[in-house]
Amino acid sequence: MSRSVKTLIAAALAAITLSGCVVAPARPHRPPPPVEVVPVMPAPGYHWVQGHYRWGGNQWRWVPGHWRAY
Repeated sequence: MSRSVKTLIAAALAAITLSGCVVAPARPHRPPPPVEVVPVMPAPGYHWVQGHYRWGGNQWRWVPGHWRAY
């Protein structure tokens, strides 16, 4: 095989290999949590689940805290 054919095959294999690479952009840092005012416990036997950020689509979305029964 000639040298130019080997170079062409190597370049084609490299292009095919690299075409499957997808570089996703890095997520921005999570913002600091807002100050949550904890409402009064609805009844005995509940505990407070603190709010948190969740990655949704292409941005951080705040999920507010809530009371949950044991």
